This record gives sequence, structure tokens and C-alpha cells, in this order.
Amino acid sequence: MATFAWEGRTRSGDVRRGTIEAESEALVVARLKADQISPVKIKKQGGGIMAALPFGPGVSPKDMVVFTRQFATMIDAGLPLVQCLDILATQSENRAFGKILADVKNHVESGATFSDALKRHPKVFDELYCNLIAAGEVGGILDTILQRLGNYIEKSVKLKRQVKGAMVYPIAILCVAAGVVVVLLAKVIPAFQNMFKEFKAGSLPAPTQFVITMSESFRHNWYIWIGGTVGIIFGFTVGLRTEKGRTMWDTLVLKLPIIGGVVRKVVVARFTRTLGTLLSSGVPILDALDITAKTAGNVVVKRAILYAREKITEGKDLASPLAETRVFPPMVVQMIGVGEQTGAMDAMLQKIADFYEDEVDVAVAALTSLLEPIMMVFLGVVVGGLVIAMYLPIFELAGNIKAE
Repeated sequence: MATFAWEGRTRSGDVRRGTIEAESEALVVARLKADQISPVKIKKQGGGIMAALPFGPGVSPKDMVVFTRQFATMIDAGLPLVQCLDILATQSENRAFGKILADVKNHVESGATFSDALKRHPKVFDELYCNLIAAGEVGGILDTILQRLGNYIEKSVKLKRQVKGAMVYPIAILCVAAGVVVVLLAKVIPAFQNMFKEFKAGSLPAPTQFVITMSESFRHNWYIWIGGTVGIIFGFTVGLRTEKGRTMWDTLVLKLPIIGGVVRKVVVARFTRTLGTLLSSGVPILDALDITAKTAGNVVVKRAILYAREKITEGKDLASPLAETRVFPPMVVQMIGVGEQTGAMDAMLQKIADFYEDEVDVAVAALTSLLEPIMMVFLGVVVGGLVIAMYLPIFELAGNIKAE
């Protein structure tokens, strides 16, 4: 997917400019003609390796929440759609977001629907957002849909913040441990090595010799150590981008002790919140499941949802195929089954999401309190092990002096 800057003229002769994300220039031309714009100039933006890096358009979830809330208020107050977009584009503190909103406004003015104009910027307005907007346009409840979207984004951001917050402490400890080990290998251990040579300590204990060898290797071949570390991180990142690698990782994460339970709760909360929001907004269940699968955040869960979707097309209910996948807890499956039988599945899904979001709060707090002593023990073992290994010869020398 590349970004193309374009310039064109409408049927009335007005000049329009904007950007489109598409696979090729031919698709850009097709989109412009569909919007009744004659292309004058099309230029591909970016390029090279920098264009392939995962840098977003600079629009944060906070920007999206503010935009959605303000837009809902304006629509509810009776302001015309184009005027709302013009006001929000002008007053947006994020210049990149302001340009995107201005482009959306221009295409709405040119005759495109609001949802179609949003689809031109998939990195900002995802499929869920665009489909809900489309449902709101068709049903004449755009202000209600926007309020639901604002609630959904806020809850999603809260969920992500909780998970990221739980990972800050262990990552910080790992960074500290890595820094201490580097200092020990580069500065402290060589000083001990010189001292042992001066005392003519002779043969050193195996742990001490191992640490000294590791220190010499690090000091003389530091570029290999750094290159190897970067290579491992890069290889892991590239592996996650492949279907096989992502499947293996997502499967492993769900099966990990302690962490797997937290991740499963997060996945269930996201699945039920997304599906419940879509169904309550009037999106057909097959489309809703397709969108929910794409936003699941876990390949194993995505496949389970798509499997359930396939079974629904064959005439089955939702609960039975979800139970067959064994991905979702039995309680979730049973509550979904009750929701189907009573005809209130959207409300039941929202209740499940509320329950599991509270469960995530408790699980993340428990995980954080458990990780603290584990990481401290890890740090003590790594650093303490290196220090003890260097003091072993000193203990032996002291023992020999006493024996004499």
C-alpha cells in the first residue's frame, strides 16, 4: 500500500487536491473517476526502505476520540456534515489529521458518502470505523453511532494502556540488567582479571574462567554481540510479520502460564466489545464477524471467529462453533448462546465485555505484583552470579593463606 498525492478537476472546473492510499496509480485514477474527478497530476509519495517502515500517519487514539466526540455533538446539534468537517479540520491541533479531515470534506463535497471518503484513509479510519459510519448513514443515526464509536475507542485505549503498563516494569528491569552486565563485562571483570594475574592465582574456577572468557569476547568482539542482538530482534520482528511466525507466537502466548490467562481475557474483552458495538449499530452479523476477526489482534482468535462465521453461513448458530474452537471460555460461549436465544445478543456481548474488562484490571494488577519479585530475583541472579564468579578465586586464596 502506497500513498499518492493527486490533483484533479471536478465537473464544475474546481481544482481539488489530496492524498490516496492505494496499491497502484491505476487504482488512484479509478477512485478519482468514481468520485467524478478528472486527474491532472498523480505523484507517489515517499519511497525506499523508509516508506516500508511502520510509521503511522501521526494520528493518536486521543485525536480520534476528541474528533468523534466533537463530531457527534455537532451532528446532534443539527450542523451540516460538510460544515462539521470544515470546523474540525480547521481547529485540529494535529496538522496531519487536519489535512486528512480536509481531504474527507472535499470528497464529501464532491458527492461521495461520508463513509466512502473515510475509506480513503485506512491507516486512520479502520474498517470497523468506516462500516459503523456507513450503518449510521443508512439508518439516519449518525450521531448515535459516533457516540458509540467514541465509547468504543476510549475503552480500547484503556485496555491497551493496561497491558502496556503491565509490561513497563519487566522491560525496565531487563534494560537495567543489560546495562549492568555490559558495565561488568567491559570494566569490572577486566580489573579482577588483572588482579588475578598479579597474584598469580594459577588455574581459576570454571565459573570464573567462563565469565573472564565472556568478558574478553565482549571487549574484543563487541560489534558481533551488538550485531547478534540486533539481528535476533530484527529476525523476531520479521518472523512475526509472516503468517506462520505470527500463528506460532500467538499460540504460544495463549498457552503461557499466568501471562496467557491475561492475554485471553484481553482478547475476549476486545472480541465481545467490537462485535457488540457492530451488532447494536445495525451491521449484519456476517459483516460484523468479518470485521471483528480482522481487529482481533491474535491469529488464533481470528481463525476461530472466521470458523464461526463460516458455520453461520451454513445455518448454525454462533455459540456452537465458538465452543468447538475451544478458544473462548465456556462462560462466554454460554452467555452468547443465551443472548442468541433471547434476541439480545448485542446487549449480552456488552455485558461480557464489561465483565472481562474488569477481570483484566484485576489480572493486570496481580500480574504486576507477581512480576516485581520475579524480576528482582532475575536481576539478582544475573548480576550476583557474575560477582560471585569473580570472588571465587579470592575465597580460595584466603583459604590457602589460612591453611599455611
